[in-house]
Amino acid sequence: MSPSLKRYRLLGMQVTTLFSLLILLGVALQSFQSALAQPAPIRRFSPSAISAQIYQQLPDFPLENKYISSETGSVDPDNTLVSRFVRYHVYIQNRPTNFRLDWKLTLANYLGAFERMSSERYADYGLRENPLNNDIAVIEALSPEQRNTFVNTLYETFTAPTEEAEPAAEDFSAP
Repeated sequence: MSPSLKRYRLLGMQVTTLFSLLILLGVALQSFQSALAQPAPIRRFSPSAISAQIYQQLPDFPLENKYISSETGSVDPDNTLVSRFVRYHVYIQNRPTNFRLDWKLTLANYLGAFERMSSERYADYGLRENPLNNDIAVIEALSPEQRNTFVNTLYETFTAPTEEAEPAAEDFSAP
């Protein structure tokens, strides 16, 4: 066999070995990443219970629970802005609850900065009138600091290892 053919054969074997090593490295890296990136455990929750925790931590946050229930004909005190926000985030947008960025994206929806919200997709949750326009107005009226505190409180409530996260001290009373 000529020296140039031997060289090409050796080069071919080296390239094959290099590709094999790259494939093995890729497989090992994938299994390592999947071992590290364990999904957060699924946590069952009630939007009303989460809402109560949020309002306990942020007592001046707007309730917006003045809407009349279609079923009872009276005001539904548990149907609050926070419970509707959480329902929209989880059930309509299908976003996870354990990432602060996802809560900020939902907030951006309310502010008209990310995805457009429509009353057809914003469930009224058994109310006589859809609260979407008023909910948007209330969120828009909050200061940037109040919005940030709200998002942080939601995130901490959903990611806290215990039932309650540390209360955030922020004034949500009307200016």
